[in-house]
Amino acid sequence: MSTSARLSYGLLVLTLVLAAALHLGGPFLIALFSYFALRQLLVVTKRKWLALVLFILVVAALALAAVYFTRAAVRALPEMAETSIPSASAWAEARNIDLPFTDVQSLRDYIIDSVKEEARYLQNVAHVAGSTTALLLFSLIAIVAAASLFLKSGLDIDRDAHPVKNNLYSVFSDEVTARFRDFYRSFATVMGAQIMISLTNTVLTSIFVLTVHLPHRTLVIVLTFLCGLVPIIGNLISNTIIVCLALTVSIGLALGALVFLVVIHKLEYLLNSKIIGQRIRNPVWLTLIGLVIGERLMGIPGLVLAPVVLNYIRVEMLKVEVPQRAKTPNSRFQAPRNIQ
Repeated sequence: MSTSARLSYGLLVLTLVLAAALHLGGPFLIALFSYFALRQLLVVTKRKWLALVLFILVVAALALAAVYFTRAAVRALPEMAETSIPSASAWAEARNIDLPFTDVQSLRDYIIDSVKEEARYLQNVAHVAGSTTALLLFSLIAIVAAASLFLKSGLDIDRDAHPVKNNLYSVFSDEVTARFRDFYRSFATVMGAQIMISLTNTVLTSIFVLTVHLPHRTLVIVLTFLCGLVPIIGNLISNTIIVCLALTVSIGLALGALVFLVVIHKLEYLLNSKIIGQRIRNPVWLTLIGLVIGERLMGIPGLVLAPVVLNYIRVEMLKVEVPQRAKTPNSRFQAPRNIQ
């Protein structure tokens, strides 16, 4: 292996280490997702500029949809509280449970008092607000970087202008491009598995939603599939929507939905490991260990990147041929010679 190749592997490892140490796993994932989306759009459009335009429209639509649903949720919260609090109070009274609130106003007062008692809460809010702003900024940078890479890939963009053609920088750039290209292919492989996981989650959730006649059933099913395309976070979003809708019907249905989702996703944890493990051809136990280590190192982004890293390591190791050593019999076990 050449020195440039060794350095390129080191650069890839350094990128992952810095993403974990600097808490940039989220933007790194967004860059991968953005490039993946652009490549898929290119397959459909056959033109880079058209794929980029469609990608910008999709990102803008997703941003507007996020703002719209956030505002709609804020407007719907008082109505949901008016519907769910009486049910919660009746359920608690039947079981001799004292709740700290009986209506919307008492619930609001209870929350305010809790905030005043917990002074650290305000600090946490400020910290979360600052982290969210930084995350949005880094995410935007990641999207722009992915679009730029999509339009012009490679590090050495002026290679033909160099006086020395086979220079160190050009060779090193080729090696780095090869490393990150293979890493992206591993990411694309795992994303294919994620689509299967989303379909499985949608089918199981649809059974529950249709059985209990949850309000806005069609919308919930569609959102479950779309959210399921985003690993981990997507399931949390869809689960929150389902529990909130169930809460507008009754506290019992909300608790039932919560229990159902917890049980289903515990089972899906093993199923997801099986699906991803088969796709990247790693054993389930190794995938589970990778998920645990990834979560400890990078949180939610680590859960997504763990199968990608495992697949990448496997692919790279398959390229290395190990020479077999000649088998020589041990002298202690040689058969005795015939004595004439």
